[in-house]
Amino acid sequence: MLFNHIGVRLERSDTYPDILDRQAMEFLAEMSRQFRPRVKELLDNRKSRQEKYDSGQLPSYDNTTLNIRTDDWVAAPIPEDIRDRRVEITGPPERKMVINALNSGANVFMADFEDSMSPTWVNALEGQRNLRDAVRKRITYQHPTKGLYKLNAEHAVLFVRPRGLHLEESHFLVDNLAIPASFFDFGLHFYHNAKELVDRGSGPYFYLPKLEHYAEARLWNDIFNWSQDYMNIPRGTIRATVLLETLPAAFQMDEILYELKDHSAGLNCGRWDYIFSYIKTLRAHPDRITPDRAEIGMTAHFMNSYSKRVIQVCHRRGVHAMGGMAAQIPIRGDDNANHLALERVREDKRREVLDGHDGTWVAHPGLVSLAKDIFDEYMRDCNQIGKETSYKISEEDLLVMPSGDITREGLLQNIDVGIRYIHAWISGNGCVPLYNLMEDAATAEISRTQVWQWVRHGAEMSNGTKIDHDLVTSLIAEWKAGQESSELLDTAVEIFQNLSTSGTLEDFLTIPAYEYLTTN
Repeated sequence: MLFNHIGVRLERSDTYPDILDRQAMEFLAEMSRQFRPRVKELLDNRKSRQEKYDSGQLPSYDNTTLNIRTDDWVAAPIPEDIRDRRVEITGPPERKMVINALNSGANVFMADFEDSMSPTWVNALEGQRNLRDAVRKRITYQHPTKGLYKLNAEHAVLFVRPRGLHLEESHFLVDNLAIPASFFDFGLHFYHNAKELVDRGSGPYFYLPKLEHYAEARLWNDIFNWSQDYMNIPRGTIRATVLLETLPAAFQMDEILYELKDHSAGLNCGRWDYIFSYIKTLRAHPDRITPDRAEIGMTAHFMNSYSKRVIQVCHRRGVHAMGGMAAQIPIRGDDNANHLALERVREDKRREVLDGHDGTWVAHPGLVSLAKDIFDEYMRDCNQIGKETSYKISEEDLLVMPSGDITREGLLQNIDVGIRYIHAWISGNGCVPLYNLMEDAATAEISRTQVWQWVRHGAEMSNGTKIDHDLVTSLIAEWKAGQESSELLDTAVEIFQNLSTSGTLEDFLTIPAYEYLTTN
């Protein structure tokens, strides 16, 4: 299918003509032509900043934007249907998942085309079909044994998270170049559903992942304005919550909100990616070696500091400060273990609401009522935006190295979880239950970057053993020997080993792993 230098590159027969109709494709093409050059420039700027961090610099506040941080300004008023966001549930845009999440009792469902979706062509396009049908309240799913799933009359508000700016959709070409995946995901949902959502009393609402600089927020704001003009929708109709999940962005919260202030719906604490970003950003700093992943919770000083700064900045600017994810899955068959796990969730959610967050995330419908009960108890209004805070968060607070041990168990867990997740991802599944947690790409990112960091700096485990290339390679081989062999598992092992022991750190594992989705 080729016209006006737009192409769908497929070996499969299904080109999804109901989603990729001519008008939608032209919309995507014009967006790509307008804004793709800026994406390359912004990604090049990321590399330049990382080179400075690798040479010894640390992230810091920008002196040139001091006035934005100190001046009194607020974002546009929040739309009525998203003033109360006390519980949000997330998951990939699979058909049954979309129905269950919208019916879960949560206030918001974030359909995730990013970290919890393996971006096969089928997943990406079926996801768009599912959202189109959900917006029009005609989505159903016939389960082979459980019967018909359909949408309740009352359901959660829909948000959509497109893929990050660093990824491409290699199947859709504009002028012989792959379109940025973020444009593809955002553009198709906006084109097909924006007017319908507005007519139904809502709007096109989004989550923006992995921003590192306010210039990236400016790009999105320009895309929003261009898209609204293209579709003859008033500017400001789009609303976006930025996932605060990179260390550099923690020093630019005000600036990011300022760039998006006419389209802003606040910030969210993307806690797992934030840990990954801390390791990645400070990868060349031997004094910033992180302990076992299990040791790094929201009470760690740098995590607690960034969470409180999100609250302080968002409330000053009149927008939501959303808490982080509870990834736990209810444990069946072990009441004691399930009780302990749920108590940890309660403690985490209680901390969030008492600190001042306006809502929180869960990964499983079974946690919705737990989280809602806690926010109902402590948050009497629909949000806490009017709640004043006096947190004093310094640059150093955001950089404090987390304390804890590096153990053999932690190393083995990183190897195990990292390989298992990559195996699932290249098999087409990006949302994976592992050890009573619902894992997405952020978990695998932490796992492989931690191993890389430990090898890179020759970190020692608590038993005195030095972590080096040979040790990691041998442990990976031992792990593999205990598994049922397959070609895909061999590939996952190879990807993990290359990522965790190479001389340089790959920015995102999904970039090299994507090649296995597009060629197999």
